[in-house]
Amino acid sequence: MSTDSPAPGTRLLRSGRPAVDGLDEAVIRRVVDRFYALAREDEVIGPVFRRAIPDAEWQAHLDRIVDFWSAMLLGTGRYTGRPMPKHLALPELGDAHFRRWLALFRFTVSDICPPPVAAIFIERSETIGNSFRLQLRIRRGEDVLYLKPLDREAYPPADQSIASRS
Repeated sequence: MSTDSPAPGTRLLRSGRPAVDGLDEAVIRRVVDRFYALAREDEVIGPVFRRAIPDAEWQAHLDRIVDFWSAMLLGTGRYTGRPMPKHLALPELGDAHFRRWLALFRFTVSDICPPPVAAIFIERSETIGNSFRLQLRIRRGEDVLYLKPLDREAYPPADQSIASRS
């Protein structure tokens, strides 16, 4: 028996990966809604979101992001977009934005999800974030030969409280 095969009786996703208890469409929706509500008000990444996504398009953006995470984590195949061109169109994106996005995302999933589900979200988000960061730098013609992964940023920052935002 292969060690890569799930145990008999394991519930599988459409992708063939084992399902994780507590990870479903409702959790993905809660994570996306909470994260992006906080992100829009954040002093580092909020201005980027508010400039790039008009209010009239905000709900459609959230729905697209739910589809993205559903495809990534549940294997639903609902997301068929190409997110990189949208991010390339944001010349101000830099390491500070990626660090904050990841810190706020870790904070959100740790607050909402059971630990095994939060761990899956965090692993995927860090992989995606670092991949986007690398691709943006390559496409901008920057040298990435010695580019190190981002340091983890604490959230909320010591000088910022989220109590008034929750």
